[in-house]
Amino acid sequence: MSDEPQPQQPHQGWAPRQPPAAGAGQPGEPGKQGKPKRPRRTGWRRLIPTWRIALGTCVIGLLLLVGGFFLGYHLVQIPAANALATKQSNVYLYADGSVLARDGEVNRESVGLARISKDAQHAVLAAEDRDFYTESAIDPAAMVRAGWKTATGKGKQSGSTITQQYVKNYYLAQEQTVTRKVKEFFISIKLDREKSKSEILEGYLNTSFFGRGAYGIQAAAQAYFGVDAKDLTAAQGAYLASLLNAPSQYDVVAHPENRAAAESRWSYVMDGMADKGWISRADRAAAEFPKPKQSTVSTGMSGQRGYLVDIVKKYLADHEIVDEEELDRGGYRITTTLQKDKQDAFVKAVDDKLMSQLDQKERKVDTYVRAGGASVDPKTGKIVAMYNGIDYVKQYTPGATRRDYQVGSTFKPFVFTSAVENHSETQDGRTINPNTRYDGTSERPVQGWTGDRYAPENEDHRDYGDVTVREATDKSINAVYAQMAVDVGSDKVKQTAIDLGLSSDTPELTPTPSIALGVATASPLDMAEAYATIANHGRHGTYTPVEKVLKDGKHEVDLPERRERQAVSRESADTTTSVLRSVVEQGTATAAQTAGRPAAGKTGTAEEDTAAWFAGYTPELSTVVAVMGQDPKTAAHKSLYGVMGLDRINGGGAPAEIWGQYTRKALEGEPVSDFDLNLQSGADVTAPPSGDSSDTPGDGDESGSGDPDGDSTGSTGDEDGTGSETPGDTGDSSSPPGDGSTETGPPSTGGGTPTNGGPSTDPGGDGGAGGGEDDSSNGGGTEGGDGDPGGGDTDTTAGTVAGLPGVPPRRQ
Repeated sequence: MSDEPQPQQPHQGWAPRQPPAAGAGQPGEPGKQGKPKRPRRTGWRRLIPTWRIALGTCVIGLLLLVGGFFLGYHLVQIPAANALATKQSNVYLYADGSVLARDGEVNRESVGLARISKDAQHAVLAAEDRDFYTESAIDPAAMVRAGWKTATGKGKQSGSTITQQYVKNYYLAQEQTVTRKVKEFFISIKLDREKSKSEILEGYLNTSFFGRGAYGIQAAAQAYFGVDAKDLTAAQGAYLASLLNAPSQYDVVAHPENRAAAESRWSYVMDGMADKGWISRADRAAAEFPKPKQSTVSTGMSGQRGYLVDIVKKYLADHEIVDEEELDRGGYRITTTLQKDKQDAFVKAVDDKLMSQLDQKERKVDTYVRAGGASVDPKTGKIVAMYNGIDYVKQYTPGATRRDYQVGSTFKPFVFTSAVENHSETQDGRTINPNTRYDGTSERPVQGWTGDRYAPENEDHRDYGDVTVREATDKSINAVYAQMAVDVGSDKVKQTAIDLGLSSDTPELTPTPSIALGVATASPLDMAEAYATIANHGRHGTYTPVEKVLKDGKHEVDLPERRERQAVSRESADTTTSVLRSVVEQGTATAAQTAGRPAAGKTGTAEEDTAAWFAGYTPELSTVVAVMGQDPKTAAHKSLYGVMGLDRINGGGAPAEIWGQYTRKALEGEPVSDFDLNLQSGADVTAPPSGDSSDTPGDGDESGSGDPDGDSTGSTGDEDGTGSETPGDTGDSSSPPGDGSTETGPPSTGGGTPTNGGPSTDPGGDGGAGGGEDDSSNGGGTEGGDGDPGGGDTDTTAGTVAGLPGVPPRRQ
């Protein structure tokens, strides 16, 4: 064999590579043969899913939705009806745990559809679900629309059909949760397959809440119209159907201020009935808004109980603690702040000093008498007692919380408090304090007011001449306080009143000079809270009638945290207290001395003597009493001239006497404590009283004419440029001349002699006319009163405010 390398033979199937031809290339490269590759997605196109991904997602989503639906449909079963038929009553307790009231079982009587008038059935359908008989159990579009409005903050809207509402009422609870809505969805679908539309409508009509504690249309027909459901007319049925949307808001008897909204909703329902052909167009045109009857209640709520329960219920609803419908379902144990001994003492004082003195057979005016009052602990803000009327089942309107009578001169302390708080000065630059002198001439035009001429009259047109603020408060001189309101600024006076506790929406609380004379129509409870702020050295804590709330006996419901703030300075509040002590010691409110302990307060009388007030306090208790005149048939405000056989009623009479007896009993056994006051500079001395010839004992509280003189309307009222200073008065009233004595303590508990030679404080005083009525005027002068008796009754109905905003009242 040769050692030379041998040539290799290619094995079978192999061939040497040939160089590629020009112009040819690898697959996928330019110039090469083969299938072109898909270009890559770049930029924003990468964010768009391909049709394969989109189709897959839709298919999977649809499968999940269908699967979820069938799973939910099989898992959610129609439950047993909820336990409304065996619901508990609500129990209301006094602060000591004793029972105040029980509000009873559910007011409901179930009836068949045949016992409900066709008009009433159609009215409910027109209001809630006009296509009920033809549509499915659910309305997805409405549900989405309602959810969108709720999510975007445009208000809550029901997206439920009648079937869904029935499921919620009959099978489920009322909570607004996703779980409940899911259950409601599936149960509605099942129920629509298992029950007829008529059965569902019957169930809905028997379980719906209509207000006034009425569940079901039969109970509602009786509660609002005193008829059976089968006898309801189209107009009546439309009104009841309107209530389903807002039971409390559309009850025009309980809330006459909402009548316009109720009529609008009623018209919507009636128009719907006509549109569907359920009533004729002629019947629709002839229909009139029905008048519901007055609310009636069980005798279990007689006496004060019903009033107190209603006030507590309103407080719970207004503060979103428990809403009205949930409360009506029962199961709540509510401990109030009301103290039984004080509550009983309040009722007895009103009976002794007012109601027992009436002779309704002999004196028609005695039939007009109504009373209201509230008592608040200044330190805690707790309401400890209220008087609302003789009997809840006889006089429905609660006297303690009604806001339709002028508060009169009980408002004047707020003007002085505002003056001290704002460091106000008179027109001629003198600081306002208890010794500042003003011109007390009746019908003197106020100075510095840029509006129409305003010249209020004093009681009986009495001129007082040059007087101090303290003396003007003792005698309730209108001319002085109207001028002071302008000196301070009526807008500042209004704000101070709100800071002390009055509601900003108090009727007639307007920034004009007349604000000082008490044209505002706050309630006794409002005034008690404001006076409590002064008693508590200017610290304000919102009032409450509720101490504790339990649900089903074990779950404690959260209550709003009590917040306290310094509404006005201690100096402002305490200086006001020092002035108001003088009113009790030697002014218009000497009858209040029967309390037998240090007290401060102010009397007041409304225009035309339609109401008389006393607002007062001790360090422990702030209490306001009002005696009001109201026609028992028309509810119009009535003057009280001649009540109890007296010429006129005034704040220093029955209201102050009631206050004195109640306060004495309510604080019986408690240590007597004095006021601890930090006074404004210069307020610790008392200037000598004026020597004006007309300065005779008398309460002078009735505010007189606020009308501008007819021939001077439009004048600015400051043309003489004298301001509030009496001609010839050149002294600085911040440190007036006088005997240098300081203000002394209150009268002794047993009835000693008050400072400055005031009348005796012996309890059970002179027992004047009217069975112990004290006219506090040394033989006939009275507080508050019209210098022109017989001015006639007002035509103002209950809940309507007398007087016009910004216009000085003729009388006050």
